[in-house]
Amino acid sequence: MCTGPGFTSPAAALAAVRDGLQYLSSVDAAGLPAAAQADCLRGLARAEAAHTAAQARMLAAFSTGGGYQDDGQGSAQVWLRWQTRITRGAAAAATGWVKRLTAHPAVGQALASGSLSPSWAREVCHWSDQLPAGVRADADDILLAAAAGGADLADLAALAEEMRRRAGHPDEDRDDGFDDRNVWLDVTFGGAGRLAGGLTPACAAALSAVLDALGKKAGPEDVRSAAQRRHDALEEACRRLIGSRCLPEHAGQPTQIQLHLTLDQLRGMPGAAEAEAEWAAGTAGGPGGPGTAGAEAARAAAGGQPGWLSGPAAAAYACDAALTPIVTGHLDSAALAGLEAAFLARSSPERAAAAGASTGHGRPAVALRPATRARLHDTLLRYAADALSGPAGLAAFLRTRLLGSEFPSVSLPLDTGTATDQIPPHLQRAVIARDRHCAFPGCHQPPAACHVHHLRPRAAGGPTTLANCLLLCGFHHLIAVHRWGWSLALGADGTVTATNPGGTRTLHSHGPPTAAA
Repeated sequence: MCTGPGFTSPAAALAAVRDGLQYLSSVDAAGLPAAAQADCLRGLARAEAAHTAAQARMLAAFSTGGGYQDDGQGSAQVWLRWQTRITRGAAAAATGWVKRLTAHPAVGQALASGSLSPSWAREVCHWSDQLPAGVRADADDILLAAAAGGADLADLAALAEEMRRRAGHPDEDRDDGFDDRNVWLDVTFGGAGRLAGGLTPACAAALSAVLDALGKKAGPEDVRSAAQRRHDALEEACRRLIGSRCLPEHAGQPTQIQLHLTLDQLRGMPGAAEAEAEWAAGTAGGPGGPGTAGAEAARAAAGGQPGWLSGPAAAAYACDAALTPIVTGHLDSAALAGLEAAFLARSSPERAAAAGASTGHGRPAVALRPATRARLHDTLLRYAADALSGPAGLAAFLRTRLLGSEFPSVSLPLDTGTATDQIPPHLQRAVIARDRHCAFPGCHQPPAACHVHHLRPRAAGGPTTLANCLLLCGFHHLIAVHRWGWSLALGADGTVTATNPGGTRTLHSHGPPTAAA
């Protein structure tokens, strides 16, 4: 099927484009007459416009179909940066054209025909967006017709202003550029960066206040330019924010998980009966000692981690989280009544026999005055809680014995252990120094947006060492690895290999990127 003049496939059309541009880039431009040079420049401008329209159309289809996921990326913009080797700003501009031309199809057609340049197209879209939604399509047609008729940019701006005045104010739900807000920070060679973006009025006002407050001249010896003072003011504001300790320490949220289980759940685990008998006999080895065979079986049955954590989300967030175990319990009135009766039957068999009533446990009940029974109730409850809680209590003993090295800490009633260790700061700095950014092939998210991931999970016995840790951004850590099932391997030379769950696609962090199939 023919997809264009003389072409039978997109690949054939692209080959013709490359051949034509290679010819123009190698031709003796200086030897051409001025008229030929002018024709080339006009033709290249039309080709640039058509390229913008074609790229936006192709990128829209690629994004809608989720084609970027085949290469393990989280968005078309990130995929573009990796596969086409462009900057963050250029990738954002490309995806911006998709949104712009989707809302302004007539402008897209003008670009495709080469009758409107990308820079003028951007202005036309911006002017139309200031109008109520119901008249934007008509405004596009009017502005495009004026441009085709020879109007210059100033004429188009005046025409757009007149349409805005006659059409009235934009829709009430306009958000003053909120949907188009963006900030680009491109880090270049040596760690320097370039910052650009579009701010909402509220953000611009807040930033202006910060720059005005911190960007003033320090005195007659301050010979910095105004632009340099604004730069230094922004750096100072960031330093003060960091120094205030108001920023989360773990990629947006401090990762801490509280794990709740009841004492009854602990007593029902394999090996609990033996451990409880050991505790009752007073022969426990102490918290943190080696686990029983039943405990090992319990951990193996739970996949190496406590059974109350399940599912991909729990596994993802628990991967490098600080886990705090909390053993809970509740007051069982029937059990307490049975304890009271058993206590009286054992401590005063004569009174119990005289009462002649049965507890239902093979022992007679004892009738007591209400005040006496209340005091007995309180005394038994206090001593029962003391027995079950505290560093030497049953809850702590079962937790440390059955859950082994995962939660070996000194406990609190009923039993709450201290959090497990997070990645130590010195190791986190070493991982950042080695990886420098997200280590997933093709991703360059900075360390501030990344987590330190265990290649072999801690729950499966993976050590917290440099060789077992990798820097991953939130998307690749929580979604690509823990939800989509990608596996990672760290080479001895620091390179990373990523493999999808089916083993049909392998990506490498070294060498040229592999084209998407």
